[in-house]
Amino acid sequence: MADYFNWIKAAHIISMVCWFAAIFYLPRLFVYHAMSDDTISQERFTIMERKLYRGIMTPSMIATWVFGLWMLGLGWDVYKTQGWLYVKLLLVVLLSGYHGACGLYRKKLIDNPHYKTHKFWRWFNEIPVFALIFIVILVVVKPF
Repeated sequence: MADYFNWIKAAHIISMVCWFAAIFYLPRLFVYHAMSDDTISQERFTIMERKLYRGIMTPSMIATWVFGLWMLGLGWDVYKTQGWLYVKLLLVVLLSGYHGACGLYRKKLIDNPHYKTHKFWRWFNEIPVFALIFIVILVVVKPF
């Protein structure tokens, strides 16, 4: 059982790393999209954003949730008393909301590349950094 669980954990970590890579990159594309003035660049960013969001970011998020919930189900008797886990789950729910917001913003940028300034996107891009820091600390340190 332990080996089986470790394979699921490895898949969870791999999908989480892919999700975060995409979550860090998509708003960076938004920065460049907002700074672009020519149609060719705007169309290129629209395609890149769509492929990243649909092809990597969303499947990685789904896989992260699936493997995480699978581990949770297998170890519920242990996990249900772990306070850190509930905070981690809250952060992952909020991060999933951020993911959804990226999807909505991506669609708005198609019609109006200057919907928000590049400075807004630079700040927006920092939000998942804090989620990652707190999630890793919760999982590794298990402070409560």
